[in-house]
Amino acid sequence: MSVEFLYPEFEVVRNENRCIACRVCERQCANLVHSYDPDNGIMLSDESKCVNCQRCVSLCPTKALKIVKSDCTLRENANWKDATIKEIYKQANSGGVLLSSMGNPNPLPVYWDKILINASQVTNPPIDPLREPMETKVFLGKKPSMVHRDENGNLKCEISPQLELSMPVMFSAMSYGSISYNAHESLARAATELGILYNTGEGGLHEDFYCYGENTIVQVASGRFGVYKDYLEAGAAVEIKMGQGAKPGIGGHLPGAKIVGDVSRTRMIPEGSDAISPAPHHDIYSIEDLRQLVFSLKEATEYKKPVIVKVAAVHNIAAIASGIARSGADIIAIDGFRGGTGAAPTRIRDNVGIPIELALAAVDQRLRDEGIRNNVSLVVGGSIRSASDVVKAVALGADACYVATAAVLALGCHLCRTCQTGKCNWGIATQRPELVKRLNPDVGSQRLVNLMTAWRHEIKELMGGMGINSIEALRGNRLMLRGIGLNEKELQILGISHAGE
Repeated sequence: MSVEFLYPEFEVVRNENRCIACRVCERQCANLVHSYDPDNGIMLSDESKCVNCQRCVSLCPTKALKIVKSDCTLRENANWKDATIKEIYKQANSGGVLLSSMGNPNPLPVYWDKILINASQVTNPPIDPLREPMETKVFLGKKPSMVHRDENGNLKCEISPQLELSMPVMFSAMSYGSISYNAHESLARAATELGILYNTGEGGLHEDFYCYGENTIVQVASGRFGVYKDYLEAGAAVEIKMGQGAKPGIGGHLPGAKIVGDVSRTRMIPEGSDAISPAPHHDIYSIEDLRQLVFSLKEATEYKKPVIVKVAAVHNIAAIASGIARSGADIIAIDGFRGGTGAAPTRIRDNVGIPIELALAAVDQRLRDEGIRNNVSLVVGGSIRSASDVVKAVALGADACYVATAAVLALGCHLCRTCQTGKCNWGIATQRPELVKRLNPDVGSQRLVNLMTAWRHEIKELMGGMGINSIEALRGNRLMLRGIGLNEKELQILGISHAGE
């Protein structure tokens, strides 16, 4: 018998005085942690399988359960952390690449938390959003750099196709297959009710959701899964996915275990086959190649829809964005290194890419310096966690923000970071019918609407405190931001002053 080097990361603490052996925890756990001992009439736990999704804790009728982090530790070593040693044990045992989901969990700087928002006082009084108009509506797409008139002096009002949002937030790309049918339905219904958009991700669009097309962004990734004429025409915009914040420089991979039923049909690949997106688009090796695809998609949709190009935030992102702005794209989406994912190699997720705050500031400044800022709108994502993050992002130069992790948290996700297993106990990152049905789209969509409604109120209050009454007046207004605990180089890249200046 081989030695098991890894002690369970979590421990199940069961209060025997409260436990009534109702077996709810056993029925609810897809990881088979809980079991019933009929001889003794008690519940048992296999803690080696626990991922701390909190499903059993939430549904235990007598509150007899709690999950705690194990206090069993290896000998302290400043260089060889517990996590590093345990990862070596796993790879020595399996010979495989480590996979992880969700965003980078490491204690790296979160610049949103080091940026403060300025407030108005006397000379520029604040605005009360309850009594005065406050505009949160935004339009995404190319904007004219100057006023144009015809030969009679009348204004020319024709502009490129625009996306209209009731607030500067959209639901980011999560593909059908990586998340469930019910999760996609929740996002689509909520986006429609809110007057914003959601993104299909690279898994195609289920035929049931074509009715939400006016609030849908359809994605074209390197694997071209589910891409055909009707799909492109169904959405309000088309997004070319070049990169993703959680895994810059590599492609996508949805395990064959999730390619079942409608997922297989929607992606147009055989059941059980792994859906692998190559790292590069095999027809794009330059900005000129990208331009060709941009205009191919515009031609296919009769120039009626804006085209988005999504890239990961990397060290030369400003130069990359400058090229994309010249490729004919209408919108650039930039995804920071804390962006979530259904599955990514752990080493890539935790070590590649840069923070979205620095990438956004660098790109906005570069496009302004080159006089082409109005050629494109900027959408940013990668751990946008609250309304204050949205306001700070807009002040740094964003037109809107993508949110994904916050959205799935609203649906019930507990960030157990095991999406890649397909055993999501909350019915989100799974295709198992008995788990999918745990997420009620009626409830899920309402929770998303509640979250975004709350954010909209907070955005208005924050803008009012700054004495600003519209998102357009806030965009790129870095005078309203101050840094704290940042060095001179960081302040320079962000383009903001230190608190107290």
